[in-house]
Formats: sequence, structure tokens, C-alpha cells
Amino acid sequence: MTRFFTRTADACAEIFSPSRKRDSAGKEMRIASPLGLGKPNTLLNLIYEEARMHSEISLKLYTALSLLPPYPRDRLAENFIGPFRNAHWGENYPDLKYARDGNAAKLPANVSVHEFYFQAGGAMESHQLQQAYQSINYTHVVASLVEAKVEVLVQLIAKRADHRGTRYSLSSNPDLTLDLVDAYRKADLPLYVVGVVHRDLPFLGGEAEVPENFFSAIVEDPETNHELFALPRTPISPEDHLIGFHASGLIADGGTLQIGIGSLSDAVVHALLVRHRDERLYSSVRQTIQAERKLSLGLDLQSGSFREGLYGLSEMINDGFMHLRKAGILKREVIDEVTGNRTYLHGAFYLGSKAFYRWLRELSKEDESGLRMSRISKINDLYDPNEILLRRQRKKARFLNTCMQVSLLGGAASETLEDGRVVSGVGGQYNFVSMSHELEGARSILMLRSTRVSRGKRYSNIVWGHRHLTIPRHLRDIVVTEYGAANLRNRSDEETITELLNITDSQFQDGLLKQAQKLGKVRSDYEIPDWAKKNTPGQVKKWTSSGDLRVHFPAFPFGSDFTPVEERLALALGDLAALKESKPKGKFFFWTVCELWKSIGPHSGTFGPEITRMNLGKGSGLKNFVLRRLLIRRLAERLENQESKEDHASP
Repeated sequence: MTRFFTRTADACAEIFSPSRKRDSAGKEMRIASPLGLGKPNTLLNLIYEEARMHSEISLKLYTALSLLPPYPRDRLAENFIGPFRNAHWGENYPDLKYARDGNAAKLPANVSVHEFYFQAGGAMESHQLQQAYQSINYTHVVASLVEAKVEVLVQLIAKRADHRGTRYSLSSNPDLTLDLVDAYRKADLPLYVVGVVHRDLPFLGGEAEVPENFFSAIVEDPETNHELFALPRTPISPEDHLIGFHASGLIADGGTLQIGIGSLSDAVVHALLVRHRDERLYSSVRQTIQAERKLSLGLDLQSGSFREGLYGLSEMINDGFMHLRKAGILKREVIDEVTGNRTYLHGAFYLGSKAFYRWLRELSKEDESGLRMSRISKINDLYDPNEILLRRQRKKARFLNTCMQVSLLGGAASETLEDGRVVSGVGGQYNFVSMSHELEGARSILMLRSTRVSRGKRYSNIVWGHRHLTIPRHLRDIVVTEYGAANLRNRSDEETITELLNITDSQFQDGLLKQAQKLGKVRSDYEIPDWAKKNTPGQVKKWTSSGDLRVHFPAFPFGSDFTPVEERLALALGDLAALKESKPKGKFFFWTVCELWKSIGPHSGTFGPEITRMNLGKGSGLKNFVLRRLLIRRLAERLENQESKEDHASP
């Protein structure tokens, strides 16, 4: 029988109650909570505090993607983020205390946190989280939890009271919960499931809707009224727009789409909207980029509007699918085999912006009926009683993901550095790449920037090899950088190498080619084509400075959560951080002096609101003076570029 609590503290006490636990000691707690948005922060904080205060309790927490608002160490960044953090997440937002302590490697000895996916970069400096990380496919997590003998599951849920009575939804996270509960019932194992109602969490149906008795306990505490964790809408760089544009031409009308989150996925969605709405503009941009380049062998570029539309199949539903639905692109429907509903989008969890959550809450009856949340075993796999139906639904599938590096033999590293430290996690990437090779007509598309800059030095993200590959080379398919797309499926090793060199930054092409030739993987007389030798930052700037790209592919194509002043600051601070990273330490002082001199220009006195917002007003010391002038320089440069852009757009 389901128990009801109106105080989160009472639910926490029940979780630790000896009467609930079968073992007499009751001192070891194995608790699971969903990844991302589905965590009940307040309850988890109470659970963590209980263990932290009582060292005799051994707490093992199994979860993923423990989201925290940013707390930059850099003073300039914190001056920008601090006020925004309070405005965006709210001053009463309950940060996950275990995540904060875990990232700082300050978990007590009696607490361990086992995550299979990190908030990107958050755990890099934590030996505790790195040691407890579990490298595992999304579809294998449930089996791991069963083996770990997890005894409690705590989750944020949605509630709806209407003519049908009181109803509950797993909302953002049916992904693992449905499979985990089924696995425990099948094995006749006890699992204490706690649902914590949040009034703002969108109520979604499909398999996410569950009966009251699905839960062992339901908590409806009026103090659970904090903001949902919403991702800020961030700017898209010119390089990312190029990658998104290249990828958009690989998506076929009438097909199936999976995309992730981040600026590269946003860039793909924006390019798809341009393609759908303005064929002339889309063709003009393609001509600008492809004029002197050759298409990778076997690739068939698409164009034109989406008459039949796309069907969405994605472990993660995000803002991108909202924009595609609103634009009339996400309209190909399949029949959901569980409900019989005509469905345009299947997902396992969702995460996005405030605007995205508002859209979910305000879905029309038709849109709500066609958006079905489901379990990860169905979304990320084909091993299902309805496999034949799933295969028919997932026609012309394009599964788009990002990675950090690609080896010249076609393998991809998406989550772990060469030294073994984990940046994020495997998640479902391997699932979708593997599925793309199982489905007729499907393709996997991995996107990455061709280079990165660190401590004053440029590095290629296309490398000879990598110690920790997420995707093995035998699953190689399509790879996209800002310089184009390389078709690697069914290619020989030599063809794979030469195709990848064609989308590699030219600074690194010769060295990589010589390495491949030395090892006998490429014939000794092979030469990189002349058109591919133009893969330079200058070429990228030439493309992105052209009229159509410059005007119609802005930094914030979907709006932002910043004020206009903050938008300008976000872009300028990004420029400043990139420039600082590009300068060797020994030359940083000289560069700073030069920048201070350049900051005295025609626009130097026009950024009062920006300087005030950054708390860098005059009379605040030498450091403030230097930071103020450096920022003014970047703001002025952005303003000059904007004025040039507007002049170019004028008839």
C-alpha cells in the first residue's frame, strides 16, 4: 500500500527506518536516482546529510548526470555567472550537496557515488568520482543496479488531477525506472520506490504515466517549489554552424532523427529550419561552402523542405525537437505499439531550457498525444517483442552524436581522455551507433570540431590513435567537422584515412599522412588533394563572413535566457577566454599590454551597462582596470563586426 507524506523529512526518516529494511543492522543504504532532471534534490540532500552525520551508515548512491549550476573559479566569469545564476535557477535552488562535495573530492568515507555519466567536465578533478565511475552502456544500467542490490529508488514525478482522478507521471525519466521496477518484480526482489511531486514538472503520458500503487511512497511537500533545473540557451559559434550545416544535408525527408544536446545539435536544428523554410538561402550557403570542394564518395546530400517530415526517436528529448515540431518538420507519425496513438516523437528522458519545459506543460491535445515517453530498452535498442515493427518505424534513420576525437582508422573517443579521466560518459552513444548498422538505410553521424586550443597550442582532434575509444573502428560511419563530411562506412583502412584527412585542419594533415604512410596504411605516393589543403581557420572565417552565413546563422538563433547586455557579454567573454587560452604563458603579459592599447578606440566609452553588470566600474584598482579594458576591447570588436554585418545585410 502506498504511503503519503507531506514533509520530505518524514519520507527520509522512513527510508532509513529499521522497520522498512529487511536486514537487522539497517546501516547499509543502496539508493538509486534517475539521471538529469528526475532527481528529487531536497530528498537526496536529506539522505546525504543523514549519512554524513552518522558515519556508521554506509551510503552508496547510484545515478548519473548530477546537475549543478556553474560556480566558476575565474573572477571575471563569476562576476558574469553569479547574478545570472540567481536569476535563472533562483536563490533558493537546492544544489545537490553530494554532487558539490563529490566534484570537490570531499565526500565522507562512508559515502560513495557511482555515476555512469557525468555533467561534462564536472568530475575531472575528483579522484572519488573518477574511481567510482561505471563505464557502461545506457541499456545495461538496469542489470548493473540489480546486481548492486539497490533497495531504494527516489524520483521526481508529476501529478495531474482531472475528471479521470489523480494521476501520476514519471515525466522526465521513465528511461530506467520502468525497466528497473520490472526487473525487480521479475526477480521477486524488494524495491522501495519514492515519488516526489513537483508542481511544475510537465505531466507526460505514454508509458511514463503510472498508477498510484507503482510507488511505495509519494511525497507532496509544499516546500518542493524550487525552479526545475533548466539549461541556459548558449551561443553557437561560426564553426559549429558549419558543422551543423554539413550534417543537415545528410538527413533525408521521411526519415528518423536522433540528436543530443549542446551547440552542435542546436546548429543542426537551425540548419534544418533554414533548409525547410528557404531553399534558395540553403542552396546559396551550400554553394558558398562547397564551391571548390569535392563530396565524400558515396554521400548523397539532401535539400528542400520536409514534405513527409521526420519522426523523432531519441533517448533525450530537448529544445531541438520543440523547434522542429513548431516548424512543421517533426510530423512523420508512427503507431505507438503500447497505446495505439499516432506518435511523432518517442523519448526516454528530457532536459532543456525554461522555454522547453513551458512548451511541454502547454502542449495541445494533439501534440501531447503524439509525444510518448518510454523506457530506454525500447528507445536505444531493437531487442523487443515488437522488433519488426520498430524496424519499420525507424526508416532512413540518422543518429547524430558528438565526440571529442576521431582516430584515422575511424574509431571515436567521446567521453574519456588519453590519461583515463572521464569527461562525461558513454550514455547511449554506442547503442545508437550500433543500431545504425542494424537498421536498413540508417546512418550514424559523429560531429566534432577539427581542432582545440590549450595553453597557447593548437591540437588536432583527428588523431592517429586514442587509448580509450567509445566507438570502435569497425562501427565507423560518417564523421563531420567544420570542413565537411567523411563517409567511412564500408571503406578500406586507406580510404578511411584519406577521407578523414580531407576534413582535417591543414596544419596537421602532412604529419598525420606521414605517420599513416610510415606504418604502411597509405601508399607512399598518395597526396592530399589541393582543395583539402585549404582547411584553415582563414577559410572558415571566409565562409562564415559571407553574407548569407553571417546574417542568417546568428549566435542565438533560438533566443537566449540572457538580457541583451548579458548576450553581448557572453559572446565577448567567450572571445576573451579563447584568446587567453591561445596565448602561451610566456607571451600572455605582452599580449595583455597590446590589448590594453587597442582598447582605446572609437567605441571605448559606449559599454557602461556592460561594465556595470560585470562590477568593473572605475576606481576599483589595477586589476579591475586591466579586466575592464580587456573586456571593452572584445566588446568593441564584436560591435564593429555587428555593424559590418548590418551594412552587408542592407539592400
